[in-house]
Amino acid sequence: MPNSSPYLLIVVLLVAAVGFAVTPLLLARVWAKLFSPQKPGQDKNAVYECGLESKGDAWVQFKSGYYLYGIIFLIFDVETIFLLPFAAAFTGLPAGAFIAMMVFLLLLVEGLVWAWKKGVLTWS
Repeated sequence: MPNSSPYLLIVVLLVAAVGFAVTPLLLARVWAKLFSPQKPGQDKNAVYECGLESKGDAWVQFKSGYYLYGIIFLIFDVETIFLLPFAAAFTGLPAGAFIAMMVFLLLLVEGLVWAWKKGVLTWS
């Protein structure tokens, strides 16, 4: 097709991507309408949590320190994984790769020192 638009392929792929995402949703909706029994009622529409009715206030104060520990663990855990390929190929890497990894380690240690000085790592 020498006279077709250069964006035709992009449009076709965009339509295919949207169709790929929407088709299962539409099929599930049709399946639910045709085959699922409709039994609305007080018990079915009630809020269900652990099989018990809610009593009192549901608001519970949660310490943000737990989130900070989790985030810091994930950051240092994932960044430490990046050291494995460097260690496995250490002898075959050029000096530039060594310098880049040392900069990476410096940033990693700097983040750890910052977290330590901010008191994020102290359990209270």
